[in-house]
Amino acid sequence: MTDTPIPQNLVRRTPWPEGVSRPLGSPIQPSVVFVSDSPDQLDDQYGGAVDGYTYSREGHPNADVLARKIDALEGAPEAGGGGLIVGSGMAAVSAVLLGLLKAGDHVVGGSQLYGRSLRLMREDLPRFGVGASLADPTDATTFAEALRPETKLILVELVSNPILRVADIDGIAALARERGILLAVDATFSTPRAFHPFAHGADIVIHSVTKLLAGHSDVTLGYVATRDAAHRKAIYDFAVTTGLTPSPFDCWLAERGLMTFHLRYDRAEANAKALADHLAGLPGIKRTVYPLRPDHPDQNRAVGILGERGGNMVSFELEGGRNAANALVRAMPGIAFAPTLGDIGTTLSHPASTSHRGMTAEQRSANGISEGFFRISVGVEDIDLLKRDFTQGVAATLGIRD
Repeated sequence: MTDTPIPQNLVRRTPWPEGVSRPLGSPIQPSVVFVSDSPDQLDDQYGGAVDGYTYSREGHPNADVLARKIDALEGAPEAGGGGLIVGSGMAAVSAVLLGLLKAGDHVVGGSQLYGRSLRLMREDLPRFGVGASLADPTDATTFAEALRPETKLILVELVSNPILRVADIDGIAALARERGILLAVDATFSTPRAFHPFAHGADIVIHSVTKLLAGHSDVTLGYVATRDAAHRKAIYDFAVTTGLTPSPFDCWLAERGLMTFHLRYDRAEANAKALADHLAGLPGIKRTVYPLRPDHPDQNRAVGILGERGGNMVSFELEGGRNAANALVRAMPGIAFAPTLGDIGTTLSHPASTSHRGMTAEQRSANGISEGFFRISVGVEDIDLLKRDFTQGVAATLGIRD
């Protein structure tokens, strides 16, 4: 019996097979490091003389493939250098604010931002010496009143989370341009399907890719694009230094989800319009909020900015407060009660106990968020099924009082 030689080089990397064909799907590249030929070549890479990857915290192929796709959707200016993918939507918000602002600066944010964005402005920025104020995004004059000589940036959501107010984006953009202040727009709810912030004067565009763009509640990612390459570099440097790195696998999944984005968005949007009208006619509903409905306080602005693109988000308020809220959720087991949005299926969220639980009851009330207030991320299910589910759920709340 002949002894078979034992390989001695198993830990040495095997060259990747090459051929005349190429994969149809984007490969996943999980490698943390990339090999260079020499120190001189590495210098050339870092200096920008040649393209290449070095260490995945500084960038990797799957993030770049995803970023270029969203750049195309968003119409990101070429002068900005292309968008960046980071580890979450809040990583994108944080990288913008902390990458561009320094101690002594001041930022004005919309008073109806996502709960964690509000916390960042109220509690975290002041710890770093950055002042923060809030203003009503539906009224540009309130932003003018909130500005200070040291104000460097304005942050707004075009459609606010969760009460779906529509920002006076053109008025705010004109103010920012006149005063030489950067305007950052979180367009997660509207998405590039409904609105392009750069075309309306934004300097920075933010998305939580986790939501509608990826669309399946299986990735956590954020996106930032800038008009100016210098701003991109400042945001990039902060993100790399603080480790806001996206997972290659999440980027690969998000790219896959993005391929059906237009189809998913259009179907969910049509469902949302129909469901909003249905909810408005049910007994036990105090108010229904959808940007294109005639009873929405910003309906004229919404139509002017969004056209027929009202989005997939609907909010409503029940009579009966928290007790009614509990009854509604229990009566609709087919609707996922989950603090997320943008999934292919419909999800129901209760902001007072999830996204905005960090606010006081008084702060929530000032923003129109009561214990009976819900936010629906409408999915692509059959609309008759959705109407039946919500009719059943609301019926279970009738007669309930706190």
